[in-house]
Amino acid sequence: MRKKKKNKVKFTKFEKFLFVITAIVSLSYPFMSVFAKSTLSEMNYKLENSKAKIAEQNKNNESLKMKINELASLENLESVAKKMGLSYTNNSIKTIDK
Repeated sequence: MRKKKKNKVKFTKFEKFLFVITAIVSLSYPFMSVFAKSTLSEMNYKLENSKAKIAEQNKNNESLKMKINELASLENLESVAKKMGLSYTNNSIKTIDK
């Protein structure tokens, strides 16, 4: 009775290298995917915060523009002029044309 020899399949170094690389990529893909999604989520959160700050600043700017218009109004200028002892007459206004 003769024993049969089993032929072992021997892999070359290149095949082993490909196997290792394939295993690494296959195992690391889920982690990379989760990391990418969490990074994207964080960026979206920062974007929304920035948009909220911009909207708040725009409201503040509009409020300040309205206040400037109120302070620059003719009624306000007349009241400030009266407080300082100045008077407003149309005869004292001179226009200069180019």
